Amino acid sequence: MEVLASGNEEYKMPDPDGFREWVRTHKQRGLVNKVMSEKEAVERFVSDGDYICWDWMWPHKGPNSLIREIIRQKKKHFWAGVRLDTFSTALLVAAGCIDKIDLGFTTIFGTLEQAVREGKVKVIEWSNTCMVLRYVAGSMGITFLPINFITGTDLFQYSGSKLVKDPFTGRPTCLIPALNPDVSIIHVNQCDIHGNARVFGPNPGTKELAAASKKLILSTEELIPEGEIRKEPVRTNIPYYLVDAIVVAPFGAYPGSMPGHYDADIEGIMAALGAQRDFTMDDYMEKEIYSVESHEEFLEKRVGIKKLLQLKNQDTIREGYYKL
Repeated sequence: MEVLASGNEEYKMPDPDGFREWVRTHKQRGLVNKVMSEKEAVERFVSDGDYICWDWMWPHKGPNSLIREIIRQKKKHFWAGVRLDTFSTALLVAAGCIDKIDLGFTTIFGTLEQAVREGKVKVIEWSNTCMVLRYVAGSMGITFLPINFITGTDLFQYSGSKLVKDPFTGRPTCLIPALNPDVSIIHVNQCDIHGNARVFGPNPGTKELAAASKKLILSTEELIPEGEIRKEPVRTNIPYYLVDAIVVAPFGAYPGSMPGHYDADIEGIMAALGAQRDFTMDDYMEKEIYSVESHEEFLEKRVGIKKLLQLKNQDTIREGYYKL
C-alpha cells in the first residue's frame, strides 16, 4: 500500500499478535470472584508507564473513585488516551501521572494549559470519533481502520495518521492506528462478582474500549446476584471474560452524575474546575485525595450523607434505567 503522507506525531504501535498473546495467557476464563478493594485493584493492575484510558468524563459517569486512587498511589509516566473529558486529565497531569496524551477532547486551561505550554506533557491531536474507532480496530485484532473525515484538515498533521492510496479505488484514504490500552477503567451501573456488567443509557465506545484493553478494572454502583444477569443477559454490556478486577464503589462517579442513581454535585464540579483555573490544584488534591485513604472515607469526611442523599433524590428519571 503506497503511503502518500503521514501525520507528524507519534503513536502507540499496534501489536494485535501481542494483544492476543496477552489475552490468552493473562485473562481469567473461569467464573471466579474478581471483587477487591480499589487499593488492591490499582496496585495489581495499574503500572507506571502504562497506556491508560478511562470511559466518560468527570461530570458524567466517570470512574472518579479509581482516578483518585491512582493519584493516591502516585502512579506515573502514563500515556493517556483521552476522550469526552473535562477535568480528569488536568487532575492526573497536576498529580504528575501523565507524560503524553492522545487527545480526543478535554478542556485545556489553567494548570493543564500551563503544563502543555511548558512541555511537561505532550499532546497528540485526534478526535473523539478517532479514539473510538481506534478502540474498534484494537478490539477487532487489526492494525488500522480507514476513515475520511480528517483528511485535508490540520488535525491530520497533528496526529499519527497516514494517507495512503486505496488499493481498490486508487483514491487517497486516511488510516488511523489500532489501539490496545495496557489498562482501562470504567464505572458501571451494575455488575456481578464475575464481571458481567451493565452500563445504562448511551455508552458510545464503552464496549469497544473494554474489548480492546489488556487489563480492565470496573467500579460499580452496585453488586447484583449472578442470577439477575442470567435472567436478562441482553442487558449485559461488558462480559466477564474481559474484566480483571471489580471495585464496589457507590457514588463512584462523584462529583459527577450516574444516571439512574444520582445527580451531579455542581458545587463539587465547580470547585474542581476553579482549582484548575486558579492554579490551586495542589491544595485541591491534598483536601480531596491525599488526606483520605479510600473512597469510603472520602464520601464520609469530604461529602457527607446529607449531600449524597440530596444528589440521589435529585435524580428522578428512572425510565430506561431500571424497571418501574
